[in-house]
Amino acid sequence: MPNKKSVKKHRPQILIVNDDGITSRGIKILIEVASQFGDVHVVAPDKPQSGMGHAITVHAGITVSPFHYEGTKSAYSCTGTPADCVKIAIYHLLKEKPDLCLSGINHGSNASLNVIYSGTMSAALEGSLEGIPSAGISFCNNHVDADMKASAKTARTIIEMMLSNKTDENLCLDVNIPDIPIEKVRGIKFCRQAKGNWHESYEPHKDKEGNEFLWLSGEFENLEKSKKDTDLWALDNGYVSIVPINADMTAYNELDKIKGWKTIWK
Repeated sequence: MPNKKSVKKHRPQILIVNDDGITSRGIKILIEVASQFGDVHVVAPDKPQSGMGHAITVHAGITVSPFHYEGTKSAYSCTGTPADCVKIAIYHLLKEKPDLCLSGINHGSNASLNVIYSGTMSAALEGSLEGIPSAGISFCNNHVDADMKASAKTARTIIEMMLSNKTDENLCLDVNIPDIPIEKVRGIKFCRQAKGNWHESYEPHKDKEGNEFLWLSGEFENLEKSKKDTDLWALDNGYVSIVPINADMTAYNELDKIKGWKTIWK
């Protein structure tokens, strides 16, 4: 029989970013899980960038430095924002466009309104804007020593689903994991973003020199506690929540209303 040339199977190229910084525990877990599915490339901030939203660096230079991570094809730390990291990876560092962009695993919830402020989710959204199916994965616990077994299992499940299903190139998933032991997680809920609001205050403090500064604090209010189709309900009831998001911020219901306004142009 004639020799058949073996066809080398494409190994998925996976870009990993975050907003907690390149040395965070969450990104280490995500790298360990993702490396079982493909070639992992890491570009992450050199320091925590939580709450940066979709900021990009336009009035300063960005420094990129090689970083060693076991099990990765390449890894770099970056002085820019989470969104910067995605842009630099695609337009400067990587030879080919990644098959997946994963952001996280974030320490802290990015459910409901929090998605607006999140550097984690902005990095994932940037990936989807570049035509890469993306997901931001967040664990609803801010402690670095928390039990993250459920987070690791969730990351594995998300990667498997995204690689085994035909996904839109602009897909972006906001994934949140409840702060409960893995054996109590009831599964996954595909849902919508709950309506909520932060009741905030700025607390005055003084530094060592006696100069006053303000520190942001606040409490979050879920405005749809009884709505079972929301991410907050899913999390409160022991489910991992998955919300598809996009960059189109058009309020279509309001657009339909204002189309009926009388136009005044003087």
